[in-house]
Amino acid sequence: MLDYLQFVLAPQMVTGLSLGVAVILVALGLTIIFGLLDVINMSHGEFYAVGAYLALSLGAAGIDFGLLLVLVPALMVPAGFIVERGLIQRVFNSPDRHTTTLLLTFGLGLVIEEVLAVIFGPNTQRPATPIRGAVEILGVMLPNYRLFLIVFGLLIVGAVALVVYKTRLGAMVRAAAFDRHMAASLGVPVSLVFAGAFSFGIALAGLAGVLLAPIYSVFPTMGRDFILLAFTVVIVGGMGSIAGAVVAGLVLTQIQAISSLYISPVWSDPIVFGILVITLMVRPQGLFGRLGRG
Repeated sequence: MLDYLQFVLAPQMVTGLSLGVAVILVALGLTIIFGLLDVINMSHGEFYAVGAYLALSLGAAGIDFGLLLVLVPALMVPAGFIVERGLIQRVFNSPDRHTTTLLLTFGLGLVIEEVLAVIFGPNTQRPATPIRGAVEILGVMLPNYRLFLIVFGLLIVGAVALVVYKTRLGAMVRAAAFDRHMAASLGVPVSLVFAGAFSFGIALAGLAGVLLAPIYSVFPTMGRDFILLAFTVVIVGGMGSIAGAVVAGLVLTQIQAISSLYISPVWSDPIVFGILVITLMVRPQGLFGRLGRG
C-alpha cells in the first residue's frame, strides 16, 4: 500500500496539480474577461497556443527560459489590446452582443490556428525541459520542473487575487464589472479598464502556454482541446469568479488524474464533462459568484 502511494498515486496527483495550475491560469483569463466585459472569448485557447509557439521560437533563438516567463506575456498584452480595441469594441454595444462576440472570437481563433499551421507547419514540436532532474520528497520522486510550475503558477494566481481584491486598480476592475455606468460616472476609465483586463487575460493564457510547452507537445490545434477543460473549470467554478476558477481547476484536474489510474484515460474527459452537466443542472450559476460581487 505504501509503495502504491509513493510510486503511483502521489506522482499522479502531482501531475494533476501541475496541469491544474496551468488550467487555472487560462481559466483566470477567461473568467476576468467574462466577469468584466461579459464576453465569452472563444479564441482564448489559440492565444494559449501562441504563447507556447512564442516560447518555442524564442527559446530556440537562445533566450533564457526565465526571461521567457516575462517576455512572452509582455508580448501578448499588445496583441490582446489590439483585439479588444479593433474587434470586440466594434460589436460590443450591438443588441445581440453575446452571439456576435462569440462568433467573432470563434472566427478569430480559426484564423490564428491556420496562421500557426502556415508559419510553423502541422507537425508536433516539443521544447527541451528547462529544469531537469527530480527531487525526493517523503520518499516520492518528483520532477523538478513540475514542482517549479506548481509553485510559480500558484504565486501568479495569488498575485492576481491580491491585485483584484486588495488594490485600487482591482477595486476599479470590480466596480466596472458590477456596474460599468456607475463606475464611469465616478471617474473610472471604463474603456481602458476593459482593454487592460482583456489584454491581461490574454497574457495569462500566453504564460500558461510557456509553462506547459516543455511538458506537452506544441502543435497548431493544441488550444482547441485545452480550452474545453478551461471552459469547464470556469463554468463549474462560476462564470466570472476568480475563487471558483481556482477551486474548480484544482478539483477537476485531480479527478481527471486520479480516475485515469482506475479506468481507461479516454474516460477522464467524459467524467469531467459529466461533472459540468451535473453542475449546470443542480447549480447553474456555478460554485461562486461573479467578479463584481466578489
